[in-house]
Amino acid sequence: MNRFCFILFLFASTVQAQTYPAFKDLPSQQAVDPLVGMDGTKITSAAEWNTKRKPELQHLFEYYMYGRKPDAIKVTAKILFEDKQVFGGKATLREVEISFPSESCPKSYLLMALPNKAQGPVPCFLGYNFTGNHSLLADKRIHLPTVWMLGSENKAQPNRATEEGRGKQVDTWNLEYIIDRGYAVATLYYGDIDPDRADQRLGVQKHLWKLKTPEDDDPASVMVWAWGSSRILDYLETDKAIDSKKVALVGHSRLGKATIVAGAFDERFAVVIPHQAGCGGTAPSRTKNPKNESVERINKAFPHWFDTNFKQFGPDTSKLPFDQNCLMALCAPRPLLITNAIEDEWANPAGQFQMLKSAEPVYKLLKAGECASEKMPEVGQFIDSKLGYWIRPGKHSMIKDDWKIFCDFADKWLR
Repeated sequence: MNRFCFILFLFASTVQAQTYPAFKDLPSQQAVDPLVGMDGTKITSAAEWNTKRKPELQHLFEYYMYGRKPDAIKVTAKILFEDKQVFGGKATLREVEISFPSESCPKSYLLMALPNKAQGPVPCFLGYNFTGNHSLLADKRIHLPTVWMLGSENKAQPNRATEEGRGKQVDTWNLEYIIDRGYAVATLYYGDIDPDRADQRLGVQKHLWKLKTPEDDDPASVMVWAWGSSRILDYLETDKAIDSKKVALVGHSRLGKATIVAGAFDERFAVVIPHQAGCGGTAPSRTKNPKNESVERINKAFPHWFDTNFKQFGPDTSKLPFDQNCLMALCAPRPLLITNAIEDEWANPAGQFQMLKSAEPVYKLLKAGECASEKMPEVGQFIDSKLGYWIRPGKHSMIKDDWKIFCDFADKWLR
């Protein structure tokens, strides 16, 4: 088997050894301007943004919400199988085993599909799937996850993947459609990195970060998933078939939250597409609409997604020293597409558009473009500017209609 190995230099966590205000000492703010620093200074140049406000915001999101971004580590990768005659010869299917330094750490499995008609390296969509690679194609060679799984197809085997699930989610990732549009796809089961359990640490967390005394800003699940996306991009940078400068990161729901966090902390992602990411992702934390998910509600339901510090803000989100417009602003100057469904009020589509518009001043400061619409677009109207937005009919899901928009956006900004 071909084996690829790459070494990453370890770097210190972006959270510096500094003191942050206690919750009680934070001022109340009805809105946060991403261009105004914690000391009240207005940012007026690209240099000030890049050297002062951008790192400050990253530190604040780490400390008060997502936990410290883990260090980069050495990983190795091995191709398990490759088939150049998939989809009637249109594509090459490949599965890659990703190994981490700790021998006891579970491996991750990356499923890749690459268009055969491509002349040279191709742009790629990268993202996690919820149900295992085996669910995306009915191919028995694809690895069946052995880690704990949220739900299962077979009630006799709860929290475990089963053969019954093969090919059951073909319409979610639409691999053949993406190939037909000229893009490669790289996807992995999110539970390979973190199995999404509130009661205990599993996946890479258990083996790579053996914390003697848990801290309030330990990396939580959303940050760990974001970190895992960067490690997969490290591998893609070694693959000559992939144009690693043109990787679009995609994620749905909680994985959309991980997508916007990864985009905010890793500038190598060329396009960032958090789909229906909602509270804790691309929707405002400051919301009083009972139809929208709140910070208090999400922390009770999914306490492992965010760090301990974030729990304090449930009763009073006005004390947050940021809002999700600041997270979007950290993606500047790269293209950012926010996508939603009209019936998914829990994810607060209108609030997400509000956050997109209030991230616009940073894009303008960097001369990176803006959102081409002053008001939230009608259902079905696609805003494909650098700050893009789209809302479709339907509910909380990822379907072929979404992939058409993802590809259209990538066509504009990656081609």
